[in-house]
Amino acid sequence: MRGDHVYVWRRGYSHHGVEVDGGQVIHFSGTPGNRRGARIRRTTMEEFTGPRGKLRYRRYGQQLPPDLAVERAESKVGQSGYSLFSNNCEHFATWCVHDRTASAQVNGASATGAIVSATAAGAAAGIGIVSGVGTAAGLSGPGIMSGLAAIGGTVGAGAVGGLVVLGAAPAASAVAVMNIALRDDPTLLEGDRVARRAGRASSAAGAVGGTAAGIGAVSAFGATAGLSAAGIASGLATIGAAVGGGMAAGSAIVIAGPAVAAAGLGYGVYRAVRGLRRDDSRRRPVWNTDQPNADRVGEDLTIAPIDTIEFRDIAADSGQVVQVSEGAGDLR
Repeated sequence: MRGDHVYVWRRGYSHHGVEVDGGQVIHFSGTPGNRRGARIRRTTMEEFTGPRGKLRYRRYGQQLPPDLAVERAESKVGQSGYSLFSNNCEHFATWCVHDRTASAQVNGASATGAIVSATAAGAAAGIGIVSGVGTAAGLSGPGIMSGLAAIGGTVGAGAVGGLVVLGAAPAASAVAVMNIALRDDPTLLEGDRVARRAGRASSAAGAVGGTAAGIGAVSAFGATAGLSAAGIASGLATIGAAVGGGMAAGSAIVIAGPAVAAAGLGYGVYRAVRGLRRDDSRRRPVWNTDQPNADRVGEDLTIAPIDTIEFRDIAADSGQVVQVSEGAGDLR
């Protein structure tokens, strides 16, 4: 519909724009593979979607009126300055419709990179600490066991405690990144907000579960049952052997496990819950047009709270409009 944020999936990414009059779309457009020539253009819907693309709509709990969204999009036609990380097609469409310059694709990639970096650095640092504090030098079997015992001793535990302590830092980093990536935003539809809350909670649960799973794997895979010194050493060796290593590799896997579980479970639950709330996307929120600053185009707006939001069910033929109070209409 006119003034909506539209997008289409392409190979490996999504392309975004703003639907305007006459079945046309305003979006960043250029020669495929040559982003330097990309400009904001008005094209037909067929050019936007391509021969096989399926048009999709992004819904918000609060968005600008259609006339203002279209006016904003038209004010940028002909401009260039494309940047994958700060001014791409999604940034443009989000700014026109939602009054925020944001890209979920860039945010997701940044979060993934941060988690991978923190996990790898945490595991490497942990192995380095184990090597440095053990009574036996290096990463021999006795060196690793004595190092883990020394680290675990700082919290009144043994070698198992050392694995838990070393895994805590990358796990905490992963949970922090997921909390930022899935932070709450009252302008989103309620379905997305519910999914984000579930993802944040699941991320913390994943860190705890990943720790327990790692220790359980050490106990289960050891040649000697339980968490005795011999059991831990043989368990770590067996886990490390799965990737062609030994006890050091097994220790790195167990240390990294909680962070991986935190990110994986948090994102997985977010996507699952969001998928269950797809029915909310049929409802289209429309901001009241008597907003202060609503005539300002080409700059960020500070929009005052509104008393009511209109929702039009575009899936129904009746065209019935339902008035709801502010805050009750953040749906997805």
